[in-house]
Amino acid sequence: MARTDNAPAVKYLKDYQAPDFSVDDLKLLFQIETGKTTVTATQKLTRTNAAAKTLRLDGEKMTLVSAKRDGKALVAGTDYTLDDTGLTILNADSMTLEIITVIEPEKNTALEGLYASGGNYCTQCEPEGFRKITYYLDRSDVMTTFTTRIEADKTACPVLLGNGN
Repeated sequence: MARTDNAPAVKYLKDYQAPDFSVDDLKLLFQIETGKTTVTATQKLTRTNAAAKTLRLDGEKMTLVSAKRDGKALVAGTDYTLDDTGLTILNADSMTLEIITVIEPEKNTALEGLYASGGNYCTQCEPEGFRKITYYLDRSDVMTTFTTRIEADKTACPVLLGNGN
């Protein structure tokens, strides 16, 4: 049977390679507005492979607003490259990376990442849905502590629940 563009890629254990970076912690700020949500992700990364010179972060269906490495703005083409499936940080080393993205949960019909359903905002990030929220090492073997803050208009979103079920 021929593979379609939407079919998941087959992954084999024999092809596994550990990530070149670990994420020591991740702080997320969601600013929910009607029609768009701004996500600020601040992640502390440690290079675990001395030979690694780039950091590839997964990301889909979002707009990159800005990226900073250790507080300094990154420049497209010089410090990073961007394509439809991710963000590549060039000359990467251990760092604190702040990435601001804009997503549109109301238009997200994939039911992955952050999406709106029945007047509620919901997330579904397993196994690889987090890449629709921000640029991140979106793989099941990258574990870290998440700290989440959600801001929204109280009339539109009277109840906010983060880090819970």
